[in-house]
Amino acid sequence: MQLSEIHDYAIQARMAQIIGARRFDRLFAGARFDEVDGDILFVYVKDEDTAAQIQDEFALHISIISSKILEREINIVMVLPKQLVD
Repeated sequence: MQLSEIHDYAIQARMAQIIGARRFDRLFAGARFDEVDGDILFVYVKDEDTAAQIQDEFALHISIISSKILEREINIVMVLPKQLVD
C-alpha cells in the first residue's frame, strides 16, 4: 500500500511534535514515509547515517504513530537511504 501525502505529512507532524523542531529538521529533512507491505513501513531518508540513527532511536515511536494514523498494525519500520532506491 502506497501512503498518501496526507499520511506522510501526518506521521511527520507527529514525529516533529515528539522530538522537537530542531532535531526533526536535522534528521527527517527530505524523509518520506512511503509504503506499507504487510506490517512493514518503509521510510526513505537522505543517507545511511541518518537512516541508522532514525532506525535505532525512533523506529518504535514511528511504528506506534503510524499504526494509529494508518489504522493498521505496523510492527517493523525499515529506514533506508534514498540512494538505495534511486
